[in-house]
Amino acid sequence: MNKIKVGIIFGGKSAEHEVSLQSAKNIIEAIDKEKYEVILIGVDKEGKWYLIENDEFLSNMDDPSSISLNKSENLLAIIPGEDKNQLVNLNGYNRLDDIDVVFPILHGPFGEDGTIQGLLKLSNIPFVGADILGSSVGMDKDVMKRLLRDSNISIADFISYNKSEKYNYNDVKQKLGMPVFIKPANLGSSVGISKVNNEQEFYKAMELAFEFDNKVIVEESIKGREIECSVLGNDYPISSLPGEILPSSDFYSYESKYIDESGAVLEIPAKLTEVEIEKIKSCSLKTYKVLCCKGMARVDVFLKDDGEIIVNEINTIPGFTRISMYPKLWEVSGIKYKELIDKLIQLAIERHNQEKELKTSL
Repeated sequence: MNKIKVGIIFGGKSAEHEVSLQSAKNIIEAIDKEKYEVILIGVDKEGKWYLIENDEFLSNMDDPSSISLNKSENLLAIIPGEDKNQLVNLNGYNRLDDIDVVFPILHGPFGEDGTIQGLLKLSNIPFVGADILGSSVGMDKDVMKRLLRDSNISIADFISYNKSEKYNYNDVKQKLGMPVFIKPANLGSSVGISKVNNEQEFYKAMELAFEFDNKVIVEESIKGREIECSVLGNDYPISSLPGEILPSSDFYSYESKYIDESGAVLEIPAKLTEVEIEKIKSCSLKTYKVLCCKGMARVDVFLKDDGEIIVNEINTIPGFTRISMYPKLWEVSGIKYKELIDKLIQLAIERHNQEKELKTSL
């Protein structure tokens, strides 16, 4: 039987570049080599694509704080609109053999926001994860929260600001109280996020967030347990058992997620009642559907003392590192890491085949 050729795209032009490298390393190590032929496509911080043809594709791979991409001499280009051989090696200008499906493990802008999804769709290549719309609305916290609010899903109160708009500490304090969280609207992995308690911290945090995005959200602080739930599927998604984040610091920071293994305790599965588990799973599935997601996502919520569930955000390309929640939650729910990768690839091919049946002309 011919192996399915899987292009794994990783790295990316994003502040989450290093997280992507860690995720890709774990996927590449775990994927079923008997079933899949892996083609490695590394994207550097300037956005250039490289065909990686050796095993030494990462430097400092065991150190999350200094991990980096080893570039090759083989720059890649992609030709939209072709039915086959869409990737071109610019070192000799020869076309690569067909790639059957792409697994984009690009976190953040230019990877999780619909950008790469649009390019792959134009190039007629199936891809793992959410489509263009689900990716873009899931990435933009402002748009995401408004869609959830309009669907009667509880969220934290928030204010959004564009870079051209004026913002005032007293206005924010009056509406949201203190403390608040300040976040770039289109970024994940806790990059650029600050917890603010006073006026001095507020203006400093706004400046930091605007370094990463032209839109920033200011969000009320919610007191509750930090619970995460993994979702898998296309038209008939399923949800995992929930897990709980128990941060050792003030909040679940970038360092806690990806660098400092003692930065947080992951309670997997979370210690919850059966009623709480079902409510969180149901809320996660509703959130997934409202935001037009496909393939996979991780839904993050707060569970308040009175039982209310507040949706914090959704991640359409969740982390796949060895300390990441998404695969760990599926493992305790009965789907092992290697099987999870297989299911995600099959879901991508299934969706692509369904879309091919749609009419494109009268």
